[in-house]
Amino acid sequence: MISASAWADAQLLWDFQRMGHVPRPCSVAVGLGSHDLGVADVAVGLYRRGLVPLIVFTGATSRTTAARMPRGEAEHYRERALELGVPSSAVLVEPRARNTGENIRFSRELLAGHGVDVASVLLVSKPYEERRAYATARRLWPDVEIVSASSPMSLDDYVTTIGDTRLVLDMLVGAVQRLMVYPARGFMIETEIPEAVAAAYERLRAQGFTSRLVAG
Repeated sequence: MISASAWADAQLLWDFQRMGHVPRPCSVAVGLGSHDLGVADVAVGLYRRGLVPLIVFTGATSRTTAARMPRGEAEHYRERALELGVPSSAVLVEPRARNTGENIRFSRELLAGHGVDVASVLLVSKPYEERRAYATARRLWPDVEIVSASSPMSLDDYVTTIGDTRLVLDMLVGAVQRLMVYPARGFMIETEIPEAVAAAYERLRAQGFTSRLVAG
């Protein structure tokens, strides 16, 4: 069981990660691979609205996705998009990336290899990793405009969809930690962390929501 105080802290981290960007027409949508097929659904929705002419799905597998997405995250995303009616000509697959930095770098290389002129990117992530993904893209792809996008669902609804409360809270804590430690490693731009968010992060970490933390 998750205590009411832990849930309130998780809500603070969830709200902080949401960038509040309004989707607008961009050169391409880049869907970041994960355990959550909802990322593919959001990218498809943006395509259907005419906001992008092309989708890139990026991701290999991780310890979280190896069993549920054995063909690779990007490939499963592509299959989902095709099931939803997106033509194969509008989808590119980047199957090697194993972290957010590689998602950005390899997608950039893939698009350049296909001669796609990119001025702006609709960056599609899980809801609780919008800010982390944005900070990474701004560091590694500084010459394009980044617009963050994710499912608009609430934390309650998201946990119900995923079916694993602890996994989501562990991921939330890990995403905030990366915002704190990765800028010094050159992986992302600096992000100001509000005191209330930092305190909630520390409380959740002290309660053991630590399986997705990185060393240092």
